[in-house]
Amino acid sequence: MSVTSTLHINFRGQAREALEFYHSVFGGDLTVIPYGQMPTGEGPDQSQQVVWGQVLSPSGFHVMAYDVQNSRGFDPGQNPYYFALRSTDAREITKYWSGLVQGASVEEDLGPSAFSPLYGKLTDRFGVTWIIDVIAPYPS
Repeated sequence: MSVTSTLHINFRGQAREALEFYHSVFGGDLTVIPYGQMPTGEGPDQSQQVVWGQVLSPSGFHVMAYDVQNSRGFDPGQNPYYFALRSTDAREITKYWSGLVQGASVEEDLGPSAFSPLYGKLTDRFGVTWIIDVIAPYPS
C-alpha cells in the first residue's frame, strides 16, 4: 500500500478559475462540483461556487480545491504553504514552469541552485506560492 499527499487549496470564490488554470497547465481530468448540486448547498449566492474540485493528471500532478462556505470565516493567511512540484525530468519541469509563470510574480527565476540543477519559485496569479525543481541525487 502507498500513501500520497495532495494539496487542497481553499479559496473564496476563485476555486473554479484556479482549477481551470491548473488544468490548462497540467492537463488530465478536471472535476468541478458546485454547491448548487448539493442538497446541503450554501444558498443561491454560492450555488455556482465549488464545493469540491480537483485536477488529476496522468503525469502524477494532483490538486484539490473548494470555495470556503460563506457561513465560515476565511483568511488565506500569509505564506501558509508552498506547493512543491518536483520531477527528475528537466523538460517536464520547464514545461510546467512556463505554464505557471503566466500572470505570476517570480521570486526566483528557474535555473541552477546549490541543491538542484533546476529550481525556481513563483507566486501564481491566485496567490499560491510554488517551489519547482528537478530532484537531485543526495549523497548518503
